[in-house]
Amino acid sequence: MSEMPRRGFVTLLCAASMLPFAALAQKSNGVKRVGVIMGFADNDEVWQAFLATFRQALQELGWADGRNIRFDYRFTGESEERMRLMAEEIVALAPDVILASTNSVVSATLNATRSVPVVFTWVSDPVQSGFVPNLPHPGGKITGFHNFEPAIGGKWLAYLYQIAPGLRRVAVLHVPEIAPNLAFLRVIEAAAPQMGIAVYPAEIRNAADIERVLSEFGRQGGGLVVTPSALTATRRDLIIDLAARFRLPAIYSFGFYSESGGLMSYGINQLEQARPAASYVDQILRGTNPGDLPVQLPLKYELVINLKTAASLGLTVPNSLQLLADHIIE
Repeated sequence: MSEMPRRGFVTLLCAASMLPFAALAQKSNGVKRVGVIMGFADNDEVWQAFLATFRQALQELGWADGRNIRFDYRFTGESEERMRLMAEEIVALAPDVILASTNSVVSATLNATRSVPVVFTWVSDPVQSGFVPNLPHPGGKITGFHNFEPAIGGKWLAYLYQIAPGLRRVAVLHVPEIAPNLAFLRVIEAAAPQMGIAVYPAEIRNAADIERVLSEFGRQGGGLVVTPSALTATRRDLIIDLAARFRLPAIYSFGFYSESGGLMSYGINQLEQARPAASYVDQILRGTNPGDLPVQLPLKYELVINLKTAASLGLTVPNSLQLLADHIIE
């Protein structure tokens, strides 16, 4: 071996040997590492507000960024491949706990590790999704907060029918690889005949699918139920624009859709899970086994109605429905 190659080899060997010592030094100086994987764009104000609340809650619990805690962030958007890559990157950093949001991101994270503690948020039906065996005693290294049981699909359809009683056909926008999305669809299909509504499963996997499916459906008219996913949240402006273009009354799963111009939404407030998630991360960093922390259900759902959008669609929102609303956008 010549001198230059030998020197390069020794340098690489030394650098590689230092990696575990660097990680060990970080542990020994009291700095905890939190990996954060969000299934959204990094410039999305909704999720930046969520993370700001999460960090503030941890600070109030005694965790100061740069002093005793460090955050590593990855934002994936709707790309399944990017979710896989970002999960692998975060796991390689040897975090003490991972905060993962959306069903698809949690799936990618669990494919990357079963040994690093995981706290999930923005997840629907974690039992059916295979993340935990049950809610009170999740076991293993994972716990968190989930959004919806499948039965809420019937509520979405009922609210949509109340605001647009003339509906005879409804498309259910969903990602078929997400088990809860299919469960929502089945519940909606079961409830629809009682209202005289035909249901059209609208499968999507990317922005092009959204454009194609809604354009095809919209030309014949009807209504729209948008199920929760990283794809529908990330592409909400596209969905809302298409619903407006084809005059489709639509119901969404979170209030930020209505705040962005969607007709109505029924679901949790997007910030509700930030502080409880911080509490779970705090407990795990202090030694609690995540499998001993129960998966928590939402305390309440909020009905949000955008009156301006209703007027643009020629819809009159019944007073009875307005009285049920937690928030009216005028």
